[in-house]
Amino acid sequence: MPHLRRGLIAPKVGRSATDTMPFQRPKKREPVGEAGFFDYAVGTLARRMRTVRDLRRLMRLRAEPGEAGEQAMDAVIARLIDLKYLSDTRFAADYTRLRKENEKFGKRRVQQDLMQKGIAKELIASTIATAYEDVDEVALARAYCERKRMKQPGTGKPGADVQKETVRVMNRLLRAGFSSNAIFKLLRSWNVAPPVEESDVAEPDDLPEF
Repeated sequence: MPHLRRGLIAPKVGRSATDTMPFQRPKKREPVGEAGFFDYAVGTLARRMRTVRDLRRLMRLRAEPGEAGEQAMDAVIARLIDLKYLSDTRFAADYTRLRKENEKFGKRRVQQDLMQKGIAKELIASTIATAYEDVDEVALARAYCERKRMKQPGTGKPGADVQKETVRVMNRLLRAGFSSNAIFKLLRSWNVAPPVEESDVAEPDDLPEF
């Protein structure tokens, strides 16, 4: 009898594994008008904060095709902004604060995340500048390492390749949004010699052009 991983159930002999799970076509939602859009949007925003672009993407799945659907979405979004239910400025500030304080991310990572969520470049720049103005980047990088339980290179198993461990730590910190300058300072505070020169470390631009 073949070995089965725990949690998996073998299909009965002589029957296809798909026989017991017939394919069901997803039900097509009926297009909704402006009133239906507003109720849907308010419920969506009550569950989770959204950007204008994100909310529009969700609404488009329920919109009438063509200009009528676009006009209904525009009207609802304008009303939500007027009522202060929807605000990219507030979203950017709250998102940045949570990613910095809870996740301990560097500013480059937060910039990239906000860009992917459709926040305007100018708003991203001003939000990041304000949130990270007084932040000690080296201290934040150290806090990120502690949160992720990253060990200092050379303090792990005896005989481990310290250079490989150092490169791994550097790559993780770069992906978390820290500058090479902060990473090198952190390594030196650990008395760890960087395996490359700081000028040889490729860093992404602060914000690519839209």
